[in-house]
Amino acid sequence: MKGKQHVPTAKDRKMVEAMAAVVTQEEIAIVMEIDTKTLRRHYRVELDRALVIANSKVGLNLFKIATGKGREAVTAAIFWMKTRAGWSEYSPPPKPPAPPKEPAPGKKELAEREANERPGDPEWGDLVGTGRRPN
Repeated sequence: MKGKQHVPTAKDRKMVEAMAAVVTQEEIAIVMEIDTKTLRRHYRVELDRALVIANSKVGLNLFKIATGKGREAVTAAIFWMKTRAGWSEYSPPPKPPAPPKEPAPGKKELAEREANERPGDPEWGDLVGTGRRPN
């Protein structure tokens, strides 16, 4: 309302915080009979806190149900895993495990390979193996 200074009371603050958890700021402003700019200016803390508090309460209750027993626990646990842990029936199936890798060669094997190879002469290993000397 124009011309009239809004002065929040403790009761107003509690009411705004309670409503902010479930309705829009525009709807709160209608109930409080102020515009949204005035609402945000005077009740910033309550508006910011309300949804966090509400989500925390619902989350804690859901967690309590999900870690309990019975049909509701299964439903709540599945919901939790899908929304909080990334589970999805639409995600691709897990990849099969990769075949085991061949172990890296040891020092002796590397030295043996090096002895049978000469840079620039691909036939050197064959010659060493047969006992023939290059021409």
